[in-house]
Amino acid sequence: MLNLKCLALLVCLLAINQVSFSQLGFSHELGVIAGPVQFRSDFGGRFEEQTNMGNSGIGIGIIHYINFAYSADCNCYTTETYFNDHFKLRSEVSWNKTDLDHHGFWVQADKVSINADKLRAHSGVAENFDIGMQLEYFPLSIRSFQAFAYRIAPFVSLGVHYTSSSPQAMTAYGDGNIYNPNNIYSFWYSDDSYLPPIPSGQQREYPINLDQRNNWSLVTSVGIRYKLTKLSDLMLDLRWQYYFSDWIDGFNHEFDNYNKYNDWLVWLNFGYILYL
Repeated sequence: MLNLKCLALLVCLLAINQVSFSQLGFSHELGVIAGPVQFRSDFGGRFEEQTNMGNSGIGIGIIHYINFAYSADCNCYTTETYFNDHFKLRSEVSWNKTDLDHHGFWVQADKVSINADKLRAHSGVAENFDIGMQLEYFPLSIRSFQAFAYRIAPFVSLGVHYTSSSPQAMTAYGDGNIYNPNNIYSFWYSDDSYLPPIPSGQQREYPINLDQRNNWSLVTSVGIRYKLTKLSDLMLDLRWQYYFSDWIDGFNHEFDNYNKYNDWLVWLNFGYILYL
């Protein structure tokens, strides 16, 4: 239900955005993106590429651009300024989902301890719905690109997204209750000798929380556009997205030094963009 509300909010924002900029005469672009996502969470050990490569999912999205270089009112170029010829404003609604498991050293076949069994039995899902904006910078002239002076235009972007996360977690160990401390890796919660001390009288936070959360995230990317036709481009975009929370995957443990950073992802997306 919250995702539907977010989608409705985005549609309203895009409509307001389009009306506002249309009154200023700027033109618009609309596109779709999709591609593989690698979600870096608290599953597995840090720098274990087996975990990082194994926990890969998919992302899809709809994107909208304000093109400052071209005016829809007169079918002509706008006033020539550096900003108009090198920047575009991108709005986006996107969704990504990644199945999460423990891979690597601690769950190898030769690990036969109870804790290893608990790790192998534990899995999760990171599912996120994003709304946000990015400012894209094109080092080469946008006007020249639209006029086919060159077919490839590189860009970089920076922006902020509002993320609604709906994590899942499950275990096949014991009675199957993920909130039973006896069913999870002991060093995450119950083995105090491996965990940082907590103030007297306080209770340690359980490492799994599946409440739906809303958080901000920083988004930056590097990519290229390929001029397909006069009114369409292909796009290749490599994104890095850093969340301002460590609960995006519903999992946040404090074991040793394996959990220093918030959740983040890398998304390689392919897009098709149409000039309106």
